[in-house]
Amino acid sequence: MDLLLERPDGPIAGVESKPKATVGPGDFAGLAGLRELIGKRFRAGALLYTGDQVLPCGKNLWAVPIEMLWSA
Repeated sequence: MDLLLERPDGPIAGVESKPKATVGPGDFAGLAGLRELIGKRFRAGALLYTGDQVLPCGKNLWAVPIEMLWSA
């Protein structure tokens, strides 16, 4: 896990990054493990990658192009 974001009232989101253009189910192991570990507190997981599409990858898990961090 590269980054955990926690709101004062308890919800948590996780962020990971992978320097690759395509992602698969195994790339989400850390985020999925966090989701299972914290249960209802888990709100979302984002895997930043070098691809060009936002992809849903399971319950509350998404692959997000890292470029979106600095583009409008």
